[in-house]
Amino acid sequence: MSYAEKYTPKPVTDIFTGDTDIDRRQCTRTVPMKVLLLGCGRTGTTSMRAAMKQLGYVDTYHMMSCSIENPPDALLWMDALRAKYDGVGAPFTRADWDKLLGNSQAVCDWPACAFAKELIEAYPEAKVVLTGRDVDSWHASTMRTVYWRATDPELRLLSRVSWAAGMYYPMLRKFFDTFFEGDFPNRGKNVYLRHYENVRSMVPKHKLLEYRVTDGWGPLCDFLGEPVPKGVSFPNVNDNKDFVTRSRRRNRNQMFNVAAQILEIILLTGIVLYLIFYVQWHLYLF
Repeated sequence: MSYAEKYTPKPVTDIFTGDTDIDRRQCTRTVPMKVLLLGCGRTGTTSMRAAMKQLGYVDTYHMMSCSIENPPDALLWMDALRAKYDGVGAPFTRADWDKLLGNSQAVCDWPACAFAKELIEAYPEAKVVLTGRDVDSWHASTMRTVYWRATDPELRLLSRVSWAAGMYYPMLRKFFDTFFEGDFPNRGKNVYLRHYENVRSMVPKHKLLEYRVTDGWGPLCDFLGEPVPKGVSFPNVNDNKDFVTRSRRRNRNQMFNVAAQILEIILLTGIVLYLIFYVQWHLYLF
């Protein structure tokens, strides 16, 4: 059984989060895939997403696309991870990637970086951008943010009762357990460096841009063949400082969703019991 088959519609009581509920299993590509941003997360990928939007690219798929925007995507990512690392199910083909990424002209961040080889093979016409930063600062940033999230006991508990967390959290854990070999604190830096060498070896130099967000518009626009936006600074979306605060706020909102669902069950149960008692009472009287 694929993970995607575990999909269930969003509860009507999930009113405290703005998640969408798109089951992409029947989706197809609607726009061409143009750019693969295959650097690891925490290398300015959120800023890159904003920059690509400014340049006119139709959606750049990011971890946020499944973590806080459309949680059912996490089920397909889980199937892709299991196929690659566990040999469970068929490896993703271009048709599979088109289902998941079909409305995007670019893709970045994790878990996409774990599928650098597969995405390069699926979209040979796409250009590749490798966002990077100093490995030590990258590792420290990830430890404080996404790795903290992957080991957040509150999110783990929520994954047992929350519609969204129940799809996202297992995939996040699976990503860290596979791509980072189950030991991010000790192996993360080596995996990072190896990943970048692997991407460099797979992409012809004329189709690869090694880039840091501090480089600004020039090198990126020149590589993509896009005009430099006039009078617009390169986006600087630094979510490092409030990452934990925002994550905890989302936990609270998901708890409210669960509480609303429990309340709904209690109310419906009460109505059913009342109706049963009402009917039986009237049958007794008459």
